[in-house]
Amino acid sequence: MKQLLELLGFFALVQGVAGLVHEFTDWHWGLVQRIGFLDGYGLYASVALLVLAIALFAAAESRKSG
Repeated sequence: MKQLLELLGFFALVQGVAGLVHEFTDWHWGLVQRIGFLDGYGLYASVALLVLAIALFAAAESRKSG
């Protein structure tokens, strides 16, 4: 379970960073800009993904490794 949380956290982190890079540089990669209902809210969605990644990493850290 710890590894799954870490994997999901890593995915959220990468997509959040990709969304921020897209917002500030217009580099077209990542999933945030491809989701239609997030048009105009890409920056907020990217920040939310970064917060989610931190929460997932914290949850994974609190789990026992066994």
